Amino acid sequence: MSPRDDIPNLRALDGEGSVQVHQDAEIKIEGAKVFSVYGKGGIGKSTTSSNLSAAFSMLGKRVLQIGCDPKHDSTFTLTGRLQPTVIDILKEVDFHSEELRPEDYISEGFNGVMCVEAGGPPAGTGCGGYVVGQTVKLLKQHHLLEDTDVVIFDVLGDVVCGGFAAPLQHADRALIVTANDFDSIYAMNRIIAAVQAKSSNYKVRLAGCVANRSRDTDEIDRYCARVGFNRIAHMPDIDAIRRSRLKKKTLFEMDDSDDIVMARAEYLRLAKNLWHSVTADEGVSPEPLPDREIFELLGFD
Repeated sequence: MSPRDDIPNLRALDGEGSVQVHQDAEIKIEGAKVFSVYGKGGIGKSTTSSNLSAAFSMLGKRVLQIGCDPKHDSTFTLTGRLQPTVIDILKEVDFHSEELRPEDYISEGFNGVMCVEAGGPPAGTGCGGYVVGQTVKLLKQHHLLEDTDVVIFDVLGDVVCGGFAAPLQHADRALIVTANDFDSIYAMNRIIAAVQAKSSNYKVRLAGCVANRSRDTDEIDRYCARVGFNRIAHMPDIDAIRRSRLKKKTLFEMDDSDDIVMARAEYLRLAKNLWHSVTADEGVSPEPLPDREIFELLGFD
């Protein structure tokens, strides 16, 4: 018997030697194009996700954004407020999901974007994979995925454990948000490895990376050239993006300025390219670097 055969609800499936939370194979997202957004903590994943959701909606797509962070602030700029989390709402009904209605856990945000905050388990307990699974299960039970063209998972930090990698089991493409610095690129390298492990069992492929809050992209581009990855968007370090979050708005709701018009155009271009990537079945398969090699590439003068 394997040492993990007697561990309940765990199985080795996603990559050699992995131990993962068992997800219900019947709970699938079908019909919609699904994107998971990853990156180093604090890199701007929620800002990227929300503006990307807004961009897809401006292209006429029916969009659902799912925040996967205990902070539950992923959809803050879409709705203008913090939403309760699925896991907290389930606790209130003693996890009897049949007692919930869609309006208990889903809100409509900018331009019709539907917003859900999955939340996360209390610190030191439980697993984010369970929370993601329960959220998708609820959405399926209430038929909310049937009228959706795009689903965006905004995922906590650069955690690549089985729990927070759970959205990759549903995703068509994974998108990594990074900056032009060593720590962000190091995190991206680990996330690439996680996605590649998932891709052996699931349909998910890497779409590319978004350079965020970065004046230059030379370090990102050097890494991408080395491993065979693509930078597919660049959001410079402009104050309008910071101000939009303070105003609880997406860039598409802000007053026009040269910076905002430029950033909107970049998000719209990114949304179009991501949609095409799935439609045309285009993905990339970079080879992540061992730690020693990434230090040698980026970590020293």
